[in-house]
This record gives sequence, C-alpha cells and structure tokens, in this order.
Amino acid sequence: MLRRGLYLVTPDQLDTAALLAAVADLLPSRPALVQYRNKLADAALKREQAGRLLAVCRAAGVPLVINDDLALALELGADGAHLGRDDGDPAAARRALGSGRILGVSCYNEWSRAQAGAVAGVDYLAFGAMFPSSTKPAAARAPLDLLTRARREFGLPVAAIGGITLDAAPALIAAGADLLAVISDVFSAPDPAARAAAYAGLFD
Repeated sequence: MLRRGLYLVTPDQLDTAALLAAVADLLPSRPALVQYRNKLADAALKREQAGRLLAVCRAAGVPLVINDDLALALELGADGAHLGRDDGDPAAARRALGSGRILGVSCYNEWSRAQAGAVAGVDYLAFGAMFPSSTKPAAARAPLDLLTRARREFGLPVAAIGGITLDAAPALIAAGADLLAVISDVFSAPDPAARAAAYAGLFD
C-alpha cells in the first residue's frame, strides 16, 4: 500500500554526486516515493545514477521508481516504474514487475488513459500538468476535478504533477491527490529540506 505524501521527482542533474547529496538531504522528511528522472543523461549515466540512488533510498526506507524505463527498473531491481505515453503497455509492465513492485502511469488530462491503467492493475494514476510547469512548458492542463473523479471511480491512489507549489498543494489534496509529484518547488527552494518537510506536514 502506497503512503500518501510528497512524491519527489529528481531534476535533470548530470553530476551524480550532487544528485545523490540533494536527494539524501530530503529523505529524512520521509517522502512517499522518489522517482528517478533525468532527460539529459545517456543510458550509461542513467544506469549509474539510478543504481546509486536506489542504494541511498533503500537505506532510508523510501521506495524508488524509475521514470520511462521499465527495462532499467527491472535490471536494477528498483521498487517500481513510472510509464508515460510512449513507454509501453501498462498491462505488460504489470506482468513484468509482478504484484510486489510499484507501477504508475501518466494520464495527463486523458480519462481513457486512467481507465486503461486501472484495468492494467497500476498502483497509482498521475494527472497533470495541474499548473503551468517550467519542466514541461507545453504540457496540457488537467482540471482539478479529474483527481476527485479518478479517486472516486477507481479507488486507486492519485498523483498530481506539474507546476505544484506549497501554496497550491492544499487545494490538490482537498481535491483527492494522495501524492504530490514535485521537482522545482523542492529542489530549487532556498532550503530544500525545509520545503520537503513542509510538504510532508500537509499530510499529517
């Protein structure tokens, strides 16, 4: 069963030591999940970073999922995978991961993707962008009521992603978000550890 809370998504960081240090500083706040995502790294660097990050997260007891790369998640024995639109069939991913590991899917603002994910047996459904996002400026916007509707109809944990800030977070939680997927508002904050702790406090 997934915990509710902050869903930390890593920034595009090519310096592995800096990435590991940044994530390690945030793990005392007990995020529900960490997602390794790096759109700038090549395959070798992704493997190195994800493997080392997995060890750091395991030591802290926080699950690590791999973004957009089921094969890497399986190779490393990561705690799960997160699949976007072009990352393969969720049902096949569910079979490959088995029932003991986490599978999440991006639904964007598309109800049909949520339906397909629920049928495939995913562990959470992610909707967004909820707000304008510096990470994906062209992303389609998802309305708040999608969170409420998905929570009610599928009974699965729901993640909100895209442009999330601490100020906006309570409205997302009130709408049904179990997980708040955040990159910039935590990692780019003046005090990232304090910001992560503040997000955690919203779920207490």
